[in-house]
Amino acid sequence: MTGTEREINQYFESVYRSQPTDGSVIAAAGWDLSEPQPLVVELEAVGAIRGEILDAGCGTGENALYLAARGHRVTGIDAAPTALAHARAKAARRGLAAEFAEADARDLSVYRARFDTVIDSGLLHTFSGRDAADYIAALHLACRPGAAVHIMAVGDTAPAGPGPRRMTETDLRESFTAGWDIEVLRRSVMRGALPGGPAADIPAWLLTARRH
Repeated sequence: MTGTEREINQYFESVYRSQPTDGSVIAAAGWDLSEPQPLVVELEAVGAIRGEILDAGCGTGENALYLAARGHRVTGIDAAPTALAHARAKAARRGLAAEFAEADARDLSVYRARFDTVIDSGLLHTFSGRDAADYIAALHLACRPGAAVHIMAVGDTAPAGPGPRRMTETDLRESFTAGWDIEVLRRSVMRGALPGGPAADIPAWLLTARRH
């Protein structure tokens, strides 16, 4: 792990350590809701989520637990141990079966050809350059042929400022080339809060790519 990677992981861990344990809405982490992302609910409702599911960058588990409550088999991964502790505690309180594991999303070799669906609600936009390429290659490795990857990322029309990378259509198209077919790429919104702002609908992209 490089110094930069370590700093990023330490940042997310420090944010989650400041979270209350009662699942309060937004709290310290603007991306951490006490409910699933509306886009995840929408995708599940139209049958776009099926089979063995990976929630990449699951945080405290709201998306994974929503899907588990709907009868899906879900594995959530995150690099922040405290986030995973919150997720496991929520699962226990709600009586839900979901697997949560600490992992670097850029190395998913232990999950080779395991998943039929991936949801990424705000992870890709935290990576850039080589890290982003490694992450997408790791998703390809972890997916079975025909698997769908659903990416939700802050868009280039979101207000400028600190926080995640604002992704353009070109960023996304160039990220999913060899080994993928892009089936959906449209503007949407994500629920959350950018640094210093209130909870709101943030301009975002929804991309669905199909693994060859």
